[in-house]
Formats: sequence, structure tokens, C-alpha cells
Amino acid sequence: MMEWKLEQWREEVEKAESVFLYLYTPLCGTCMVASKMLTIITAMKPELKFGKMDMNYAKDLARQYQIESVPCLLVINNKEVKEKVYRFESVPHLLTICQSHTSL
Repeated sequence: MMEWKLEQWREEVEKAESVFLYLYTPLCGTCMVASKMLTIITAMKPELKFGKMDMNYAKDLARQYQIESVPCLLVINNKEVKEKVYRFESVPHLLTICQSHTSL
């Protein structure tokens, strides 16, 4: 999963139908576990458009999308936030969420 800057994020939202943005902080233990789960999903489904962003450098984005905590997975379809996932229960659970928001 690539680390995105704010400009890259905006470009991906403009050109892709479905985009998934993983928001985290480096010292968050739960974020580390969530990151491993998402790494598995990106390996299983490389056609899904995933990026990640450190919330320490994306405070404006956090305000814009009213991010309540990390880890958070923003699910974007057709340039709109469709879901904010805060509960990283399991790989199958996250995979189901991702597949429900994409036509792939």
C-alpha cells in the first residue's frame, strides 16, 4: 500500500470510481494491526485502489471528513465518502466491506 500525499489522494479520487484511504498514526498499536490486515487485502485484491496517509500530516483532511479516531478506512465511491470504517475486526470482514463498494 502506497503512502499518499494530499495531492496524490485528490488525483486518485478524481480518476478512480472506488478509492480506499487508510488513515493511521505511526505510534498507534491498533493501527499497526490494521495495516497488516490491509496489506493482506491489497495482496489478495491488487485491482483495488488503496493508499495510506499519516494523520499527523493530514489534519485538514481529518477535519474535512470528520475523522473521529485512527485507524480509519475511508471508502470513496464516485468522489463521495460512502463509509468510514473504524473497526478492523478481521481480514474477511474488511474484504467484504471493500468488495461491497466496488464493481470489480
